[in-house]
Amino acid sequence: MAHAVKELFPDAKLAIGPATDEGFYYDFDIDRSFTPEDLALIEKKMSEIIKQDNPFVRKIVSRQEAIELFKKMGEDYKVELLEEMEEHEVTLYEEGGFIDLCKGPHIESTGQVTALKLLSIAGAYWRGSEKNKMLQRIYGISFTDEKDLEEYLHFLEKVKRSDHRRLGRELDLFSINEEIGPGLILWHPNGAVIRRTIEDFWSDEHYKAGYKILYTPHIAKLQLWQKSGHLDFYSEYMYSPMEVEGMDYEIRPMNCPFHIYVYKTSLRSYRDLPIRYAELGTVYRYERSGVLHGLLRVRGFTQDDAHIFCREDQIEDEILGVLEFTLYILRIFGFENYEIYLSTRPEKYVGSLENWERSTAALKRALEIKGLSYEVDIGEGVFYGPKIDIKVKDSLNRPWQCSTIQVDFNIPERFDLTYRGSDGKDHRPIMIHRALMGSLERFFGILIEHYAGAFPLWLAPVQVEVLTISERHSGYAVALSRRLKSEGIRTELNIENEKIGYKIRNATLRKVPYLVIIGDREVSEQRVTVRKRSGENIGPFTIEKFIGITKDKIRDKSLEF
Repeated sequence: MAHAVKELFPDAKLAIGPATDEGFYYDFDIDRSFTPEDLALIEKKMSEIIKQDNPFVRKIVSRQEAIELFKKMGEDYKVELLEEMEEHEVTLYEEGGFIDLCKGPHIESTGQVTALKLLSIAGAYWRGSEKNKMLQRIYGISFTDEKDLEEYLHFLEKVKRSDHRRLGRELDLFSINEEIGPGLILWHPNGAVIRRTIEDFWSDEHYKAGYKILYTPHIAKLQLWQKSGHLDFYSEYMYSPMEVEGMDYEIRPMNCPFHIYVYKTSLRSYRDLPIRYAELGTVYRYERSGVLHGLLRVRGFTQDDAHIFCREDQIEDEILGVLEFTLYILRIFGFENYEIYLSTRPEKYVGSLENWERSTAALKRALEIKGLSYEVDIGEGVFYGPKIDIKVKDSLNRPWQCSTIQVDFNIPERFDLTYRGSDGKDHRPIMIHRALMGSLERFFGILIEHYAGAFPLWLAPVQVEVLTISERHSGYAVALSRRLKSEGIRTELNIENEKIGYKIRNATLRKVPYLVIIGDREVSEQRVTVRKRSGENIGPFTIEKFIGITKDKIRDKSLEF
């Protein structure tokens, strides 16, 4: 693709162009905007290069030689990358007179590429920083045969139809306003209803599981984040401090220090442990504008956060309990398939190697006891401890990072946490950080795409819509609507003077699970006829029967209705 772009647009400068799990992309610096018509031209030129069957020739040269080569070519971005490398030798690849910096390996020749498609154009800051120049990124995909490509393009159409940003607008769930700020979510009434339903369920289940719910501030003195280590290891994601009465305060990127100070308000005994604190805590992180993406990557979000303070002999049981709790919660929302990763010590870390080994072993044992298959993600732990990450797979079989369980020997040490042991001496508790859904914003975005906006009955913002065939049915419809609302069923009423087909179509587009249609028969028999959003008619039911069925399915959080 880069070769094709350079032939068509010789003034374009090359940045980076990696392969990804979803295909490939290349970033270009060019004094014009690429258009869909340009993509078609580039794709045509790529086909010509493929037909030439140019061999990929690997060359190993000194770093300095490569720098001089790319300087002559006017490829400033390549020169910048090379000047920062520590290697004495680098690898180049050449085909058909086009040369690029790449580690490889490559296929033997361009002729081995059989099916490809350029997908889209996007802006991307050089090296992901908004302080740098905005480049143009072209995304593409390649397969070994046309059938696989066609299947993938069909999959992309499904993804497009499920896009939470589009559905968020169509179903009036949320919005983002640039005047308020990118990455900051406005929850509309429909979205807020779903959020409240999730929060109520979350709270009820945490009380049952032995957690105590907390509420904590959104800002704290800067020295708190110094003490916790976040300022040293997390400062690039934190906002600039604000001065209050001569003291620097920081908007919170995490909830954990607050929970620690709740723990420290009393002397704790070994008999008190484990102590489980949970909070739906809103945090703020500085995400670069180039990575913001609807609900999935935001700057302000609410974590379903919890911290467990326990003795060392309780670690394994607590991790097992969290794993069971996590999988139960995810199952309720319709997620049955997962990818699980055990993330180990990163390059930048705090604490002793002994503690890292002990905590990693405890996580590993818990996964094996539960019989859960997992992959080891080397070096991807957080700075204060190893972790288990659970990625749910949605209805399109895409993995999404949601749940995390992290063992922490370090922060209790930093904050001098203790409990009085059975021996009468002070001991250091272990801290387990965990989130089940990750953040409400991200989880909600995943749910929208998982269900393509057609939420199960218990989550749907409107569960029942009552529709009249004519004006003479309005009295019965109004009374029925009031009755359903009094039973806690989220109900809307449409008695407008419009054709019933239009009303049904409108409610179906809004993905309301049950449409109750009221005509002469329903009024005379004091019954209801119910149409599912799928188009299936059920009933007729007595009002009591319909209320009973609906409430049972809401209570059971049934995914079928």
